[in-house]
Amino acid sequence: MKTVSAHGANIPVLGLGTWTLKGDDCVEMVRAALDAGYRHIDTAIMYDNEEAVGEGISAGGVARDDIFLTSKVWYTDIGAGALERAAEASLKRLGVDHLDLLLIHWPNPQIPLADSIAALNRVKKQGLTRHIGVSNFTTRLLDEAWALTDEPLVCNQVEYHPMLDQSKVHAACRARGMAMTSYCPLGRGGDVFEAAPVAAAAEAHGKSPAQIVLRWHVQQDGVVAIPRTSKPSRLPQNADIFDFELTDAEMAAISALRSANHRICDYDFSPDWDSVAA
Repeated sequence: MKTVSAHGANIPVLGLGTWTLKGDDCVEMVRAALDAGYRHIDTAIMYDNEEAVGEGISAGGVARDDIFLTSKVWYTDIGAGALERAAEASLKRLGVDHLDLLLIHWPNPQIPLADSIAALNRVKKQGLTRHIGVSNFTTRLLDEAWALTDEPLVCNQVEYHPMLDQSKVHAACRARGMAMTSYCPLGRGGDVFEAAPVAAAAEAHGKSPAQIVLRWHVQQDGVVAIPRTSKPSRLPQNADIFDFELTDAEMAAISALRSANHRICDYDFSPDWDSVAA
């Protein structure tokens, strides 16, 4: 599978997002994803499914070195000492001796960013993870994080789809040689599938709207998509996006949906932490 190269990390451009997957259903989805050819699995401590993800990896029969495994530390645990303990606990739940990528899940204005980035550097130097990065960081926070880190940050994971403009964050990531990983890459609620440029491209290429949107993601420079599904039958469908290319005109038309919907996601936010979902 095609990969994005970022500071020594080779990240498969398509991965399985596991948010909301639990228990045996999660085990089966991870196993089925590996069987379908996925080699990138994304989880997080907050998802409360790391044990199930680890069981799915064990059941999948794919060599650990062939899987790119990402987890994320929740915003309450990104201080000095706490982040290291969280990473160690994450490895124990997953049943692995290292992660391929560990991310700060959300920034926390109550914890100095210098402390969080220093702790993230330490877990890499200790061998708990091969690579480090962040999630839900704005361009301003990326500037601050890069000024503080000794080790390269390889990824910023953010919500991104044709109805949400992340062009500023994307540009900031590429300027630093970082990947940008899209969670909720198919949008929320299915509106994107009904958009005229997506429907037209689906008809032209004989693909589903979901396949068109995922192709739009991976055809962009440095973008990785991690769609979540609870239906094993959709796994091979989502992965069947490497036998065609969108034209420049199709890419531009789908990208234009971002500005048309006026949702630009580069702001200094203070989330309602109780309602944060991803």
